[in-house]
Amino acid sequence: MQDQKPFSIKNWAEGDRPREKLLQKGKMSLSDAELIAILIGSGSREESAVQLSKRILDSCENKLNDLGKLSVKQLTKFKGIGEAKAITIVAAMELGRRRRGEEAIERKQVTSADTVFEVMQPIIGDLGHEEFWIIYLNNSNRILQKLQLSKGGMTGTLVDVRLAFKYALEVGATSLILAHNHPSGTLQPSAADKQLTQKIKTAGESLDIKVLDHLIVTQKAYFSFANEGIL
Repeated sequence: MQDQKPFSIKNWAEGDRPREKLLQKGKMSLSDAELIAILIGSGSREESAVQLSKRILDSCENKLNDLGKLSVKQLTKFKGIGEAKAITIVAAMELGRRRRGEEAIERKQVTSADTVFEVMQPIIGDLGHEEFWIIYLNNSNRILQKLQLSKGGMTGTLVDVRLAFKYALEVGATSLILAHNHPSGTLQPSAADKQLTQKIKTAGESLDIKVLDHLIVTQKAYFSFANEGIL
């Protein structure tokens, strides 16, 4: 008995080929499943690449944000997805995330907490662990740089306040904004969140560097210390 070979896109009817559809009708004409099918290239004897892609998307309730959270190990649990295809999907999702982050920085001057959320949500909003970041601003409230100060949790012992202000002086920042995520989805600040905010604010006062805000970021919303009057 001959080995069964994957059902390649090149064997489909021409009208069903996502690559050809992209060339002839443009990238906007393709569904999410068709775009993913181009990434994985082939399905199996039982289902086409598009059908396999639809099955993966169905497991994520057809949400690309949820697909972007899947690991290589989780993706390889789908029949027809080996490690190489899983890596391709993860890499594509990560490129999309980074692009969103760059666009948010390039087009926006920080004028409100909404702006900060647009910048930081693509970076930390979907993570399964906590990360603490600082956004450094000039006197026009334009972003000079962003710095991840801790990963995996957020306590006063993990956040190096001296490093935060050392970098602020190096880039010439006149103010900064703190941001961290809550993977649980809760938007309420903890006692540790408040204490750390006050610690950094006090340190900044001696250097004439203002802490403008501290945002707690989740996938779809944020909590602003400044907006709530507790900064």
